Amino acid sequence: MSNNGTWNSSHHDLQHQVEAFLFYEAELNDERRFQEWLDLLTDDFRYWVPIRDSVDSYDVAKELTGEGQMGFFDDTKQSMETRIRRYDMEPKPWAEYPPSRTRHLISNVRIKGVEAGEVEVHCNFIAYRTRLENDQDMFVGTRQDVLRRGEEGFKLARRTIILDHAVLPSKSLSFIL
Repeated sequence: MSNNGTWNSSHHDLQHQVEAFLFYEAELNDERRFQEWLDLLTDDFRYWVPIRDSVDSYDVAKELTGEGQMGFFDDTKQSMETRIRRYDMEPKPWAEYPPSRTRHLISNVRIKGVEAGEVEVHCNFIAYRTRLENDQDMFVGTRQDVLRRGEEGFKLARRTIILDHAVLPSKSLSFIL
């Protein structure tokens, strides 16, 4: 990609592959195929959701908690496996009984860099969640992902989620954004 964001034909294939991966990953999540979703993660996967604060600055970075500070989530592949195992436990976890119905919408997929078998990808998302008769939540933000190419295709190595919310609109945040 050039500095002005224009694409040449060699980038078209990579863009398509990245989008296909992100859409498939969202599908697995929405269909509650969590074990298959876990298989898309690298062993050194990190899932980070910093807390956002409303500050008097146009610099988004100043609104977010940083490394070593509190976040809504700071998970590894192992902690995600533990969280997903809880869905199958008895008694069921109260925050996911009955299970949430989710829909992840991914848009504005942008490849920000390619280096040493890794692709940095930014995209916007809406994660809609409903459960029971009246509980509905909508989360909006941007994701900064690092995809690592392996023998079987892409795997997700890192995901940073920047929510547009300063206050979460949900009673619980028990599903995967």
